[in-house]
Amino acid sequence: MEYVTLNNGSKMPMVGFGVYQLTDEKETERIVSQAIQAGYRSFDTSSAYFNEEAVGRALAASGVPREDFFITSKLWIQDASYEKAKAAYQASLVRLGLEYLDLYLIHQPFGDYYGAWRAMEELYKEKKVGAIGVSNFDDARLADLILNNQITPAVNQVETHPFFQQKTAIETMKKYNVQIESWGPFSQGSQNIFTNPLLTELAQTYQKTVGQIILRWHIQRSVVVIPKSTNYQRMQDNLAVFDFQLTASDMEKIAQLDLGHSEAIDYLQAGAAEMLNGLKIYD
Repeated sequence: MEYVTLNNGSKMPMVGFGVYQLTDEKETERIVSQAIQAGYRSFDTSSAYFNEEAVGRALAASGVPREDFFITSKLWIQDASYEKAKAAYQASLVRLGLEYLDLYLIHQPFGDYYGAWRAMEELYKEKKVGAIGVSNFDDARLADLILNNQITPAVNQVETHPFFQQKTAIETMKKYNVQIESWGPFSQGSQNIFTNPLLTELAQTYQKTVGQIILRWHIQRSVVVIPKSTNYQRMQDNLAVFDFQLTASDMEKIAQLDLGHSEAIDYLQAGAAEMLNGLKIYD
């Protein structure tokens, strides 16, 4: 495994395991246990995924020392305020069965995320969390949060993949020393990514899977990835991406696949705010 060093000195694995849309408790516990067996030590969840308890049980049953894991969870919009954020953090710890998180993120750039960030800054200063960051923050929101608060987010987890490469966002994050992390590194299977002619050709050239080509492309762009798979062989494949390197020419070929926009959600549109604010994780 290779690691990135976050802006507070924490080490984060370049490849982790995402658990979005794993909602069946027994199935989630089984899949996370398999991922641990395959070699994953970084896991990404959220209070909004409704699977923190199952993830926690798999971690506890693994026998792997806590310090070997890098665990991320996220604060949902309903708890995005100073008063609620600390309680929400503690509730995630209880559900996960952990004493601390390695990384805690504001899940969406809506609600009183400024109040939530102040609470998270306090949690960090009190050494109750290893690092704090954000998710889905566009350039303007990210810069504004940084310029008006004490602690710069360690991570910004955003949608990025060959069809939405976030080139401008990456430059902004580099400017402020914020680590980019990709959710949906495989574009959630859209645009027939696994049968894309260019990516298929590169897979044949390097004798790798299309998934491995995509993950290697991310890594060479210094992007942390959290692919999800329920197939044990693909879990292993997704970790086996450190024994080859794409040429500059092939990196440029993949760069030409960029559509320049998301086909999943546009965070600059009112509809995104309305939809996400309407998703409640409790009554």
